[in-house]
Amino acid sequence: MPDAGLHEDRLRRLIEVGRTLVAERDLETLLGRILEVAQELTGAQYAALGILDESRQGLERFITRGVDDATRSAIGDLPRGRGILGELIVHPVPLRLHDVGDHPRSYGFPPAHPPMTTFLGVPVLIHGEAYGNLYLTEKEGGADFSAEDEESIVVLADWASIAIDNARLYQALRGRQDELERAVAGLETSTAIARAVGGETDPDRVLELIVKRARALVEARVLVILLEEHGQLVVAATAGDLEQDLVGTRIELEQTIAGHVLRHGRAERLTNARSQLRATLANIVGADTALFVPLVYRGRTSGVLVAFDRLAGGPDFRAEDEHLLLSFAVSAATAVATAKSVEEDRLRHSLEAAEQERRRWARELHDETLQGLGALRVLLSSALQKSTREELEEAVRATIGHIGTEIENLRTLITELRPAALDELGLEPAIQSLVQRTAAVQGVDVQSRVQLAAGERLDPELESSIYRLVQEALTNVARHARADTVQVSIVQRNGTVDVRVRDDGEGFDPEQPASGFGLAGMRERVALAGGELEIDSAPGRGTAVRARFPVASGQGPGARAAV
Repeated sequence: MPDAGLHEDRLRRLIEVGRTLVAERDLETLLGRILEVAQELTGAQYAALGILDESRQGLERFITRGVDDATRSAIGDLPRGRGILGELIVHPVPLRLHDVGDHPRSYGFPPAHPPMTTFLGVPVLIHGEAYGNLYLTEKEGGADFSAEDEESIVVLADWASIAIDNARLYQALRGRQDELERAVAGLETSTAIARAVGGETDPDRVLELIVKRARALVEARVLVILLEEHGQLVVAATAGDLEQDLVGTRIELEQTIAGHVLRHGRAERLTNARSQLRATLANIVGADTALFVPLVYRGRTSGVLVAFDRLAGGPDFRAEDEHLLLSFAVSAATAVATAKSVEEDRLRHSLEAAEQERRRWARELHDETLQGLGALRVLLSSALQKSTREELEEAVRATIGHIGTEIENLRTLITELRPAALDELGLEPAIQSLVQRTAAVQGVDVQSRVQLAAGERLDPELESSIYRLVQEALTNVARHARADTVQVSIVQRNGTVDVRVRDDGEGFDPEQPASGFGLAGMRERVALAGGELEIDSAPGRGTAVRARFPVASGQGPGARAAV
């Protein structure tokens, strides 16, 4: 604290300055303000603050006030704490000199340095440890720095130590807060991404979500997903600023960063991507930095996420970015594996359903058409053995009648394969014909309701999908349900077509494999049309097949003509 030697006005000014300094939170602004106040209190032409390095044996920074930029540039390198400046580092006590050049430790000044004679130096201590030193030279009027100047700067140094400590703590807390906020935001983003990706089963859509969300997560200029395929890495999807399409580009595993990450399952950060990446990526992407993260699912690495050039605060990626992308990659790898599994199961069920359908038609042709043709052969053979004209004519008439029956059977098979009414008249007449045929052949009471937009035709593929769905549902009823009544409903409204086929038969458990490939075929057909299918059934309470198909805009009478 100051003694009675301090002038009252200066004391009031020091108290006012202290309040101002401790209120400042920005460290750089604070350091400049300290030098400004030191000049004001002492009338020094030049002021400097030397900040010690970690060893506290030299200067890490040297901040000046009073020396213009041109002079500072002409002087060259800033001092490192030798000579008189070093004296205060070795002996951290106030130092006043009439002529700085007379001191034994004075080394003189470098060329272009302004002349300096009078000198006042005061250490800045924080918690008893040296932080730096305040240096003042050339008091106005050529006078020496006084004891009151020294005491004022000592008090200023005390205020400065408190203010600098507060500013450093504030910046540390803000930095920690920012770090925590980024971590929380990253966690929330990663969770949201995982939720969005986890709800998708289409492989292309999953890959698109992964690259777009991962790029946003680490704020990368470009993000690429590489998947292993036949001993190579293949670019499966990209997002960001790319001049050409990289999808399909193949990268060898040997002697590549991506291959190393794939084999060892560990992330890699590169600060000089152009020299470390192969030309297939470096030249096209034109990146300065890169972050490689493995996609690991159940202990197996199936691919690599690669981010190039951080846009915010980059281009280098930080350890925080690596941790965020690693966390996200866990969900991404699971989503990719799940989508692939679903696609493989869908293809397998589709092939099995198609094979089951082939067996069905083969059985129909064998049991009906082939046996009918065999019967015709027998009839014709017996006709050749007839001895009279009357017997021959009777045999021929019987043969003609059998041929007519077989023609009807074949017509029915052809209609089931592709009904002419569906192409020529539309969905409603084709469904009505299907319902009447099923009722007549199977002896089941089939009730139908078809409500479509007046004067409009649906897309041919959509009409075919709806017809096949109803046909398969009625076939299942006839074969397995033992139902008395069936209700068929097809209603178009609000941009969708809702289809329902309900029977009062025996029902079944849709989750059991014994439910056959008919359901797999139905699911596949509805999925290809972009619809949703629901099977509601249980033993003893019948079955309800419900499907909802989206109706594309612009469909109508002209839609079919454009096909």
